Amino acid sequence: MGAGITQSLIQAGVNVLLCEVTQEAAIAARRRVEEALIRAEDHAALARLEIADRLAGLDDASLAIEAVPEDPGLKQEVLVRLEELLPERALLATNTSSLSVSDMAAALRRPERFLGMHFFNPVPRSALVEVVTTPVTADETVTTARSWVRALDKQEIVTRDSPGFATSRLGLVIGLEAIRMLEEGVASAEDIDKGMVLGYRFPIGPLHLSDLVGLDVRLAIAEHLAARLGERFEPPRLLRDKVAAGELGKKTGRGFFDW
Repeated sequence: MGAGITQSLIQAGVNVLLCEVTQEAAIAARRRVEEALIRAEDHAALARLEIADRLAGLDDASLAIEAVPEDPGLKQEVLVRLEELLPERALLATNTSSLSVSDMAAALRRPERFLGMHFFNPVPRSALVEVVTTPVTADETVTTARSWVRALDKQEIVTRDSPGFATSRLGLVIGLEAIRMLEEGVASAEDIDKGMVLGYRFPIGPLHLSDLVGLDVRLAIAEHLAARLGERFEPPRLLRDKVAAGELGKKTGRGFFDW
């Protein structure tokens, strides 16, 4: 997600510092961005990218987007550190698909300048960013976030902070039901997805999307929403079995499909 967000920003003319946990990871992220830009035939954009293996030099930053894994403690740790380094006028955002933005805001000194910016995978081709507000998010912060979204040639929806927001909550219901249908032998993975693409105009099927997101990520989100919203979000056994077997989707070469 970080690489995709970075690509979208630099292609929009924004200078970006991409920070990873190690130099090796930073170089790998730069390589992913570079390969994507080569496919897009946009070689000049790479000059706007700088990589680092530690957070520093953010005095002139106007926007910081945290995109670490969906671990509340890790996200809060990174956000607190970012806030210490950013100028007061800067916008701080979390790219979470389901975690409580309000809980993260509670650890910050300037929670009014913080919100969720939920990007969708693959970021460069996605048209949507979900802007998630907390009770203390300032109106000016929302306006600024919407301006950033439109500068990326995307559109925004604004939702209040609630479990799964609007998009993850609905998208997960469809994805989990598709997995249950596969588990019950209702149809093949290919035909379940084909039905949604041709019948409901989905750009890709729910099982294909689950493979792209990562089945471990889908499982974690389902468990989180099941704990908050009830058993209708309980993960199917097939999803748990796939994750336990290390079949996590595209990133491992196998999920509901072979990659």
